[in-house]
Order: sequence, then C-alpha cells, then structure tokens
Amino acid sequence: MVCQTVKVGTECIFMTKRGCAYNGGKCHPIVDNCNGCDRVIEYPTGLYCEAYSEPALKWVPGPCSLATHVKRDNGTVEAKKLNPLKASKRKGRSK
Repeated sequence: MVCQTVKVGTECIFMTKRGCAYNGGKCHPIVDNCNGCDRVIEYPTGLYCEAYSEPALKWVPGPCSLATHVKRDNGTVEAKKLNPLKASKRKGRSK
C-alpha cells in the first residue's frame, strides 16, 4: 500500500488499512552514519532510508550491509600454515 504517514506517496510494506504497522507507527529518520549513502531519500518530513524503516538498528552490529558509501575490506585471506609432517604423509597416501 502507499504510505500515508512519513513517506507520503511511496509504496510501503508496512502500510495497512488501519495505518502504519511498523514499530511506533512510522519509519524512523536516518542516523549520522547514513549520511552520504545513495539510499537516503529526502521527504518533506526529513531524510529517510529507502531500504530500511529503522536505519539505526542496521548500524548496531557494525556497518550497514546496504550502505553504498562504506568501503569494505574484501577480507584478505592469510596463508594457512601447513604442518610439513602431515603434508608428507598426505603426499605418500595419494600415490
């Protein structure tokens, strides 16, 4: 249904015939960490995320998973140490 509370005119999964069914009855504005993200949209009532209804919760465990302005480390994998004794035994079995 179309939002009638905060993001007026936007499709919202939380809108029902009785109003907004989200926690608190409305979407929450962005937090400071969201500034610079491509998913931030300005409405007459303020700045809101187009992906999440409560952006502050996405930043609690760490960086938001959909933040477009956050550079992520692709996780450089360290070379695992190999025990030479076990390696020689494996090599002997494969023949």
